[in-house]
Amino acid sequence: MTSAVRSSRPMMTAGGVVLLLALGLIALMLVRPSSSAGSAAPAAAPSDTSADVGFARDMSIHHQQAVEMSFIVRDRTSDVAVRRLAYDIINTQANQRGMMLGWLEMWGRAKSSSAPPMEWMGHTVTPRGDGSLMPGMATDTELDALRAAKGKDAEVLFLKLMTAHHRAGAEMAQAAAAAAGTDEIRNLAAGMVRGQQSEIALMADMLKERGSTA
Repeated sequence: MTSAVRSSRPMMTAGGVVLLLALGLIALMLVRPSSSAGSAAPAAAPSDTSADVGFARDMSIHHQQAVEMSFIVRDRTSDVAVRRLAYDIINTQANQRGMMLGWLEMWGRAKSSSAPPMEWMGHTVTPRGDGSLMPGMATDTELDALRAAKGKDAEVLFLKLMTAHHRAGAEMAQAAAAAAGTDEIRNLAAGMVRGQQSEIALMADMLKERGSTA
């Protein structure tokens, strides 16, 4: 009986070693980060003069006016199609504006700049004045006219102003999609181009239905 006990001890010891090794390997797998984990240092924030920051600032202003015009026309007409378009613009562009302002905050960049608008595109823009800060933006006089209009007149004026707004916005977004250094701006700008070009085509049809063109 003694020999049986003695002979079983080496087997138990070997089994214990194997078990400990297995547990050790599992522990290493749990603690040690995998090669696919995000071990690289986070990318540096884009510079203050970058296309990413410039686009985020300028398009935030551009979007703000599009939202304002959409709220105005929503209360100046009962037309279902125009009100639906206005609702879509309000939701889409307000959301995109929030994303861009959030990125500026995350990057530690000011939300406004004393630099000329659209300077990041490599050229200087001369504002039209009267509240129009960038291409496509309506003037204060045009916004007052939209506020004073009703029914079909408001619809046609809104569609014309928003078509010009979208065309300029799509051009700015195309430039950002090509020049930006971050995936966030490149992807957002490319999506803006597609969305605004689609709405330009829609508004052309809506103007035609109302006997007008952009």
